[in-house]
Amino acid sequence: MSMRTSPGSAASRVFLVVAGSVVLLVAVLSTVLVLDAQRSERSEAEEVTRSVATSLAALPEVAGALGDPDASQRLQPVAADVMEVTALDFVTIMTPDGIRVTHRSPSEIGKQYLGTIPEAPAVLTEEFTGTLGPSVRTIAPVHDDGRLVGWVSVGLTLGSISSQLLPRLPFVVSIALALLGAGVVGALLARRTTRRVAGDLPAGSIRDAVASYESVRTLGEALRAQTHEHGNRMHTAVSLLELGRTGEAIEILTETSRQSQELVDQVAARRDGDPTVGALLLGKAAQARERGIQWSAEIDPAAPRSSLPPMDAVSVVGNLIDNAMDAAAVGGTPRWVRVVFARVPGSPALRVEVSDSGAGIADDIRDRIWDHGFSTKPAGTEGRGVGLALVRSIVTDAGGTVDVRQDPTAFVVTLPARHP
Repeated sequence: MSMRTSPGSAASRVFLVVAGSVVLLVAVLSTVLVLDAQRSERSEAEEVTRSVATSLAALPEVAGALGDPDASQRLQPVAADVMEVTALDFVTIMTPDGIRVTHRSPSEIGKQYLGTIPEAPAVLTEEFTGTLGPSVRTIAPVHDDGRLVGWVSVGLTLGSISSQLLPRLPFVVSIALALLGAGVVGALLARRTTRRVAGDLPAGSIRDAVASYESVRTLGEALRAQTHEHGNRMHTAVSLLELGRTGEAIEILTETSRQSQELVDQVAARRDGDPTVGALLLGKAAQARERGIQWSAEIDPAAPRSSLPPMDAVSVVGNLIDNAMDAAAVGGTPRWVRVVFARVPGSPALRVEVSDSGAGIADDIRDRIWDHGFSTKPAGTEGRGVGLALVRSIVTDAGGTVDVRQDPTAFVVTLPARHP
């Protein structure tokens, strides 16, 4: 039994994004091909007019006829033959001062040439609007024994140039249709693959699932580290008691209790704190000590609780702390991570800042750290490339902001406070 894809599902969204991208690509490519064809036709028109104009200007019979009273009768047939053979729109031969001797329309013979006549005898190619409309034309001087005796102007109207594009359009259309067909097939395959993974779940539900997984992962790692640290201290204390070194055993247990109690007091002092995030901070403190990283947390008792659900809050804070500890662990000494929860001055919003002693973020990747799948860590479990992309997605959807600073590296998240 086949299952339809819900219009709001992630699979449908993938299909629409891929199909839309393909349509845009085809439109851009088609435009580029048409513009390139126009440029090519324009360049070819300039070369043809220049070649014919200079060739006609060099003919002895043209120079000889320009000095005769019956120049029009002698040269008009020559111009007509050239236009017929070359498919040029006009061949105008004129006197040195620009009086037409030949023209496509005989009624224009004897009138002033419309176009630029160079001050010094030279070949000139230009676009000009004459009696036949806008055209690309070349004017060349006619010399007789070194003396200027006239001009030859040869041109193609822009309409004629555009008409030359028609034979190329089937090629452009065929490429566009082929790309469009391949794109639609790709979009269908992408939708099918997404459906296999996510079914008909909406895109937001998939993100929530990823956020939940990241929350459970980071909270689980924190609690494991805390359990492991307490287990090691308890085993050490028991061993010292068996050896009769009671004072040292009591000192270890007291120190363990003191370190945990300091953070518990900070969390408990916050009037509107999130217990889940508090548990995360306790675990991450133990994880930092396990990795030899100095841990410090500053929790303002007046810091408001954010509008994020507990699992999203754990995902945001946990991923930022994980990245900070990874950076500090490979950086120079002293290695440290600092976490701050405070109220934004002059606002009811919450500010969460996580800074570290790591080497910082290189300028060439600063904009890419937010991309899904990008990571500076090795591929594998520690190279997920999900954390920061997920953090930004959650924070942005909640109406907050996330920024990064350097020296030292610090990620600053601002979140709207939860309404009472």
